Amino acid sequence: MTIPLKTAEQIEGMRIAGRLTAEVLDMLTPHVRPGVTTEQLDRLAHDHIVHVQRAIPAPLNYAPAGYAPYPKSICTSINHQVCHGIPNERALKNGDIVNIDVTVIKDGWHGDSSRMFVVGEGSIAARRLCTLTYEAMWRGIVKVRPGARLGDIGHAIQTFAEAAGCSVVREFCGHGIGARFHEEPQVLHYGRPGTLEELVPGMTFTIEPMINAGRRDIRETGDGWTIVTRDRSLSAQWEHTVLVTEVGYEVLTVSAGTPAPPAFVASAAAVPA
Repeated sequence: MTIPLKTAEQIEGMRIAGRLTAEVLDMLTPHVRPGVTTEQLDRLAHDHIVHVQRAIPAPLNYAPAGYAPYPKSICTSINHQVCHGIPNERALKNGDIVNIDVTVIKDGWHGDSSRMFVVGEGSIAARRLCTLTYEAMWRGIVKVRPGARLGDIGHAIQTFAEAAGCSVVREFCGHGIGARFHEEPQVLHYGRPGTLEELVPGMTFTIEPMINAGRRDIRETGDGWTIVTRDRSLSAQWEHTVLVTEVGYEVLTVSAGTPAPPAFVASAAAVPA
């Protein structure tokens, strides 16, 4: 396995792409409300990326082997949809939860991030799942530092989610990212500590756990892209693009509107490795 390591100049390009990605999510935030369609959200995102940011929406026409080209510029996954939901004319309603996944290409570099949104009020259970999944992502992020292993990230996410009575989707994972949308390594959201590849400065990859309120089993729908929970339980996902630095990690997909890390992150950063 060859894992690309980024130079200082390349990392700066990824910071720019990451910031632009997060700013698309900032722009969309006030529009995520009852009555809006995911098609409208996709059009807003597309126009902002292309005409304001002068960048490229990576998902549009993305076609890995065995897949038809993805037809939209963002992914919108609602309620029991796990990932890769295709925007359409379905209007969001009060109580829905929706993941919006954005990937921007700027000057050849990719930024990739997603956030959960609760539409209107939302149930206690739905809000709990979104909050828990956000913390699960961060439980993985804080494990990133030189000398750690990819298995440390997955173990931290899995043990936290399962202790809360939820399950971790295993068929999809985080991934290396840079000049390509998907590159090595794969970043599993489950596993054993001290296993898999060692982290070294210059690696860039996503951490993007998909956490189900029910069982972890999933299936693909007839559109060839959208993944749903088999038991129709709610599913949530958060995603950041992360850089391994000389001393720890840097989250690259940050902007003025990026949600703050959970409270435990400050105390975790203060604990020596």
